[in-house]
Amino acid sequence: MTSKTSQGNFFEDFRIGQEIRHATPRTITSGDVALYNGLYGPRFAAQSSDEFARAMGYRAAPVDDLLVFHMVFGKTVPDVSLNAVANLGYAGGVFGVPVYPGDTVSTTSIVTGLKENSNGKTGVVYVNSTGRNQRGEMVIDYSRWVMVRKRDETRPAHDETVLPELAHGVAADALHVPVGLDLLSYDFDLAGAPHRWGDYQVGEKIDHVDGMTIEEAEHQMATRLYQNTARVHFDQVAAMQGRFGKRLIYGGHIISLARALSFNGLANGFRIAAINGGTHANPAFAGDTIFAWSEVLDKYEIAGRHDVGALRLRLVAVRDRQGNDFPLRDAEGKYDSAVLLDFDYTLLIPR
Repeated sequence: MTSKTSQGNFFEDFRIGQEIRHATPRTITSGDVALYNGLYGPRFAAQSSDEFARAMGYRAAPVDDLLVFHMVFGKTVPDVSLNAVANLGYAGGVFGVPVYPGDTVSTTSIVTGLKENSNGKTGVVYVNSTGRNQRGEMVIDYSRWVMVRKRDETRPAHDETVLPELAHGVAADALHVPVGLDLLSYDFDLAGAPHRWGDYQVGEKIDHVDGMTIEEAEHQMATRLYQNTARVHFDQVAAMQGRFGKRLIYGGHIISLARALSFNGLANGFRIAAINGGTHANPAFAGDTIFAWSEVLDKYEIAGRHDVGALRLRLVAVRDRQGNDFPLRDAEGKYDSAVLLDFDYTLLIPR
């Protein structure tokens, strides 16, 4: 009997330099945007109002940058992480041209690194993924690494370990400022806060105050929205065989929740320009209540621009405790058990 179904790739199936053209291009619609807003409740004005966005030089309200990220990411799952144990981290992510409702995104990936784990059961796969619109323009390019199960735990999968050189951050001159952007008449009242680029100081920490509880149904809906088919998020039968005995919350779900919560303190951060790095420090589960805090890591001027600057930020999501004591690591230097996400990204903000 032959089978026409796919079991996804296991660690043994990947090879260095392998290029994967992922299936199912995705046209992002206003319905997708409305569902994303219903799931996370982001209030950033540029993504909420066509009129506000046009006054800034966009042709309409752009699709939320993280919705673009999730849509591009979701394309990679059937080929890269269907048999994942966990998604581990990100590096060197650059956002390109804005995406608008009606644009179609597609994704390709290149395998850049492989490392078999000492337990012989899993390995870490490094990929660089690029999302493009229907005109072939880059909308996002980023690296990630994921722990993937082996098909045969009794045999070594690869002869050698190859670890890629991962960028430690995205330089200011590599950031994409949307063509036509003009913030000279930016309306701070309508945006919801008065704070400009110059009001933030390196080393400053911001408690975003508000919390949001993860509901199982919302997480399931979110991963379906992104066509993220990883078994660890959907399949309770498979999850029962894992060490937690229950389904994991997609790490990107935590990123979007934390970003939405960050509005209270960073309301004028209108565009994510880069993902410098990120770690999913601990697994999250339905019922966890997410709080977030941010730290200003650096500030960048944008060459030739006096109306916009960039903030490099650490966004930390914690569970079941408020972030006003800024939890990150314990006395041994390990991530505090409450910390779910340590996310290093760059945000464009009016000057």
